[in-house]
Amino acid sequence: MQTYTVALGDRSYPIYIGTGLLSNVELILPHLPQKRVALITNEIVAPLYLEKFRGALEQAGVKVVQVVLPDGEKYKSWATLNTIYDALLASHCERGTSIVALGGGVVGDISGFAAATYQRGVPFIQVPTTLLAQVDSSIGGKTAINHPLGKNMIGAFYQPRVVVSDMQTLLSLPERELKAGLAEIIKHGLIRDESFFSWLEVNIERILAREMDALAHAVFRSCEIKGAVVVSDERELGERALLNFGHTFGHAIENEFGYGTWLHGEAVATGMALACDLSVQMGMLGKSDSDRVCKLLVRAGLPIEVKGVAPERLRALMSVDKKARDGKLHFILLERIGSARIRADVSPSALDRTLAQVF
Repeated sequence: MQTYTVALGDRSYPIYIGTGLLSNVELILPHLPQKRVALITNEIVAPLYLEKFRGALEQAGVKVVQVVLPDGEKYKSWATLNTIYDALLASHCERGTSIVALGGGVVGDISGFAAATYQRGVPFIQVPTTLLAQVDSSIGGKTAINHPLGKNMIGAFYQPRVVVSDMQTLLSLPERELKAGLAEIIKHGLIRDESFFSWLEVNIERILAREMDALAHAVFRSCEIKGAVVVSDERELGERALLNFGHTFGHAIENEFGYGTWLHGEAVATGMALACDLSVQMGMLGKSDSDRVCKLLVRAGLPIEVKGVAPERLRALMSVDKKARDGKLHFILLERIGSARIRADVSPSALDRTLAQVF
């Protein structure tokens, strides 16, 4: 087991990464104000891990209220959030009752928002079971639900008390979901660590083959990179926006085709390819580096282009992005592999050239 600590003063929390951790509830017990939790999962994860995890908690004397949600990005909504509130209220959950999210990014995001808002805030614990959640959404305290006009537009910054990532849950992950998680891992190398990106170029097939040592290194290094960025800018007033590399394009793609039609990581991968092209158009990134990024994305089994939507439509959807300031889009672009910048001065002609090439 490896441990990384997100150092946020009195709100610091550990991230545990290892195998067999679902049975090791001793990692969670010190973070429970009372031995009662609301365990939130979905209909896909429940048959795989709910009984095992719940049994371990109950054996340790923890009372469990369970909530099983439907699966899919489209259920990250007000209606599903109310389902959680209904269960918490019906079970008389108190402020000392911890909400535990067992699942992927959708479960973690909506459970975290419920924790941030139920009785003005209750303890929150993340137990991510997908690669995407382990390397990205479980870290940093972003919680949210979607709105028909935009992804993650309604939410709160609310840090967990502990994150427990059991690598064995990745063995049951569908291949498409594994590849989607790889997009965020590649992103971390692109924005902060060229040597990690180079390591991914060498080891991408080992990760796809689910070799545990390769997976564990990729997850741990991603947690280090994201954790360091979060510590420097918890509420995304500056540097943390770099973690949105590829997301301005990616969120627009998800919105256009319907949440879940494209997986988040797939949309981000295409968004990164577009952002690399835009970086070239802006005279920042060399064409050879852009090609290098696209080559790794393709080797990872990820899409780098999108069809079936007009450039004007994608541009309109991007205008609703959370990264817009004073009505102007802020793009995350690459200066080189391992170094990203926020740019608010992207020329319309450069963006047009990127969209024209892709479409």
